Amino acid sequence: MNVRTLFRSQVGRIAGLILIALTSVLLLSRAASDRYSPAAGDVVFQSLGRSKLGELIEGSTDSRFSHCGLVLKKGDDWFVIEAIGPVREIALPDWIAQGHGAFAAFRLRAEYEERIPAMIASARTFLGRPYDHRFRFDDEKIYCSELVFKAFQSATGEMLGRVRKVRELNWEPYRAFIEELEGGPVPLDREMITPRDVSEAWQLREVYRTGL
Repeated sequence: MNVRTLFRSQVGRIAGLILIALTSVLLLSRAASDRYSPAAGDVVFQSLGRSKLGELIEGSTDSRFSHCGLVLKKGDDWFVIEAIGPVREIALPDWIAQGHGAFAAFRLRAEYEERIPAMIASARTFLGRPYDHRFRFDDEKIYCSELVFKAFQSATGEMLGRVRKVRELNWEPYRAFIEELEGGPVPLDREMITPRDVSEAWQLREVYRTGL
C-alpha cells in the first residue's frame, strides 16, 4: 500500500469514527429528550466545559453547570431559548446534543405557573441580542443565566437565585483568561448571576438529570 492510499484509508477511518460519534450523541440526545417530560418554563442546565469559557464558569463556581436556558413550546415542538451566541430559540433535542446528552431540568414551583407565559415573553424580547463574554448586568449584551434571571424578574418582580460579585467566585486560577476577556484587570466588584446560583434558587425544584 503506497503512502497516498494509506493516507486516504486513515482519513476515511477517522471520518467514519467522527460520524459514528456524532450519530451516537444525536441518538443519546433524542433518547434523553424522550425520557424527559418538558414543561413550559423549565430551566435546563448543561456542561459546556470543553471550551475555555465553559471551564471558567464551571471552575469558578465549582459546578458542572456552565450553560442554561428556558424551555418553551411552539406548536407541538419543544424549544429552548438561550444566550450562547446571539439569543436564539433552538429545538430541545438539538440543545441537549450540544451538551453531549448530559443535562438537568428544574421546574418552577406551582405558585409560579401563571407567571410562566410572561416569563417566556420577556425572554423572547432579547432574541438576537449578542452574547456578553464579560458577564455584565446591562442589556446591551446578555449571557445565559442573566437571560433566565431577567425573564423571571420581569414576570414576578423576584430574583431567581443569588446575585454575587466576581470576588466571591474562585476566579484566581482563571485570572489570565478573565483579563483577556476584559482587556484589563479582573472586575472583582462586578455583580453577576451564575448558572449554579440560578439552579439553587428556592423557586425551582429539580425534575430530571442525566450525565451530570
